[in-house]
Amino acid sequence: MPLPNRKVEMAKTILIADDSPIIREMLCRLFEVEEGYDICAEATNGQEAIDLALKHRPDLIILDFVMPVLNGLEAARELKKIMPDVPIILLTQHANLGAMLRADSIINRIISKSDAFELMGHVRSLVPA
Repeated sequence: MPLPNRKVEMAKTILIADDSPIIREMLCRLFEVEEGYDICAEATNGQEAIDLALKHRPDLIILDFVMPVLNGLEAARELKKIMPDVPIILLTQHANLGAMLRADSIINRIISKSDAFELMGHVRSLVPA
């Protein structure tokens, strides 16, 4: 029997978009051990990320920068038009890309794939569980 007046906390939902199945699997495993976060969808390209975001309405979106159909930056621009309040993290293998894109306000964080261990700290700061 449920306790009266007890609020049930819902997990924050995360959409992951990366054309690499290995990276998607690594990110899914990272979130499996994190309490308070659930992967709601996985996309393999930027257009699929937009379609899945519309369907699942995630609390946070993680986009790979280099993807087919639409790259991460192009997808982020479209997603911010549709969901302006949803934070977006851009993952990239290009270490110098962060400095070039910092002025672009559609991206909340830019993280190098080589620093992926720092990802959860960024996620927690953008959407606390």
